[in-house]
Order: sequence, then C-alpha cells, then structure tokens
Amino acid sequence: MALSTALNYGMFVMPVHDPKKPLAQCYDEDLELAVKCEESGFRDFWVGEHHSSSYENIVMPEIFLGKVLGMTKTMRVGAAPVCLQYHHPAHVASRLAFLDHLSHGRLNVCFGPGAVATDMELYGIDPQESGARVAEAIDMILKIWTSDPPYELDGRFWKVRLSDTVDAEMGIGALHKPMQRPTPPIFVPGISRGSAGLKAASGRGFRLISHHMLHEEVLVDQWKTFAEGAASVGRPADPSEWCVSRNILVADTTAEARALARRNSLGSCIQYILELTRRTSGSGLTIWKPDPEMSDDDCNLDYFMNEVVIAGDPEEVARRILELRERIGPFGTLVLVAHDWDDRDLWKRSLELFAQEVAPQLNGSVETGSG
Repeated sequence: MALSTALNYGMFVMPVHDPKKPLAQCYDEDLELAVKCEESGFRDFWVGEHHSSSYENIVMPEIFLGKVLGMTKTMRVGAAPVCLQYHHPAHVASRLAFLDHLSHGRLNVCFGPGAVATDMELYGIDPQESGARVAEAIDMILKIWTSDPPYELDGRFWKVRLSDTVDAEMGIGALHKPMQRPTPPIFVPGISRGSAGLKAASGRGFRLISHHMLHEEVLVDQWKTFAEGAASVGRPADPSEWCVSRNILVADTTAEARALARRNSLGSCIQYILELTRRTSGSGLTIWKPDPEMSDDDCNLDYFMNEVVIAGDPEEVARRILELRERIGPFGTLVLVAHDWDDRDLWKRSLELFAQEVAPQLNGSVETGSG
C-alpha cells in the first residue's frame, strides 16, 4: 500500500501523573513538554479534562492551554475532549470561540463525553445519558457558532434562550464566533468498533482521534465505520483527517526501551487504565480487547507490550509505525501519549530521539511512498 499521505505529529497529555507529585510540578513538566513538542516539529498538542482524579489532574484544559499559547508560536492546541455533559453549551461555545481568537486561529476542538465515574457523580450525570447529552450540546454549539440571535433552543437537557433582551445597536446579546470560520477543526474520540456516533460524526465532517489502547484490528474497523459515515453524505473519507494515538518510547536499544516501558510510567499508565476500567465499566475490560472472546486474564500488560505499545530503538520504532500504517491505512497524524516524567531525562531523550531520528525516517518513507 502506498503511504503517500503526509504524516504529522501530535502529543496527547491525558494526563496521568504520580499523585504523590506536587500539582505545580506536574503542570510545570507538562508545560515544558509542550515547548519541547513545538521545538520538535509537532503540529498538535492535546490535553485531557478530568474533574475528580488525583492521577488525571488537569481540571480545565483551556486554562492550561492558554499558558501553552503564550509559550509557543505555531503549534495547534486543543482539549481532548471537551467533556460536554458537564458544561452548558453556551458556555462551551463562548469560551472556545474566545480561545480561538486568543490563539490567532491555532485552536483544535475535540467534543466527547467524560469517562471518570466520579466526575459524572459530581455533576449528577446518568452515564446512560452521556451520548445524548453530547449530541445535543454539539448541535447547540454549532448553532451558536453559525447563526446570530435570537436563539430559542429547547433541548432535553439544556435550553439556550437569547431574544427578549437583545439590543444589536448596543452590542448586547452578541455571542462570539470563532476566528476560524465557520468553526475550528472538530474532532471526536474513537474507542469502540462500529460506533453509530462515529459514523454520524464523520457524516458531519468531523475528524477522528483513535484511542491509544486499541489493537490495529479495531483501528481498521473504526476507519471503515468513519468512511461509511462520510460516504453516506457523498463525501470521500480523507485519511489525512485521521489521528491515531500510540504509546511510544524510544531509547538507544530496543531491549532497553522495552524493559523501561514495562516498568516505568508508561507501563504504570496502562495498568492504571486497566484497573480503572475493571472497577468502573459495566462491560469490564471488553472495550480494550481485540476480540470479545479474549479472557480478562489475557488482557494484561503483556498483551499491550507485545501488540500495542511501540518501544524500541529509532529504527525499530520507525519500522513499527510504518508497519502500522501499512496494516490500517495511511492515517494523517500520529499522536504520541505523554507519560509522567518519573525519569525526566529519559522522557526528554525519548522525545529527542523520536524527533531527530524516527520522524526523518518516517517522513522519508512517506515521501517515497514506501513502507
């Protein structure tokens, strides 16, 4: 398969940090990572939103990203996702439009649900209603961004009314529109197979970010679903709009990289996600299995290290990434997952090796259409 689709790079800060580490240190390290990513040629920088976790500890990613904007010049930024069920749609529309102008059009937008059970309890959200809340919020946000008052939007969960007190002459009742018209690029997260929500999102022209814990067989299914959604409205699916996330560690030797990834914050992050899923998901670990028949005992760190995580020397990492593109298709952006700097020098070295040795190999292979 020719892999001529240009490959861009992004970084996703979940974040997952050591809860014993001071919060200010966590944030300072994440900010330093953002600067390093821009220096390394990364196009996108994503940050997660969590409200009640000592591990995933960035509560309002837009505030964090506001500081990132002041420390960078070109890199695009976005929350992944904005957890729509926790926020009034008018508030989300206004604050993201504001951030788009503040960034001079460097904003990416990812809309989705939150997944932390305590966040949902905190805000009184029924998990069974998350999808409907997200869909309703997206409709209202896009209406606000693409039309002017009066607004009389009556939903199942929210109401947006702005009509009686609007005074256009005085500029009262005007809600900001984004700098990027009609909207910034809109992404949705992809976790499951055959998602009706993913198909609908593709039909609306949204882009896809596939989760970093997914086996390549699930990624193939996601792209098929995404392409079907685009085809349903007569639009070809564009692989350049597909972002695939991966846990990647680069070291001087493959043996060293694999041993480090297993025992450091990368491996700990996977263990954390597995245990959290086991405790809070109604379907258990099924969401992370390439085959529903896989036993829970086999859905473990060994499986992820062998099948999903990419750890090695620069040549091995480049080979694995090109192999992934050959198997699932020429996705447009590789999104690396950030991990807690339990060893600051190690993680900085990994990023430097990726930027200086892995990326040039990948870019050269893409330019020649080889894999």
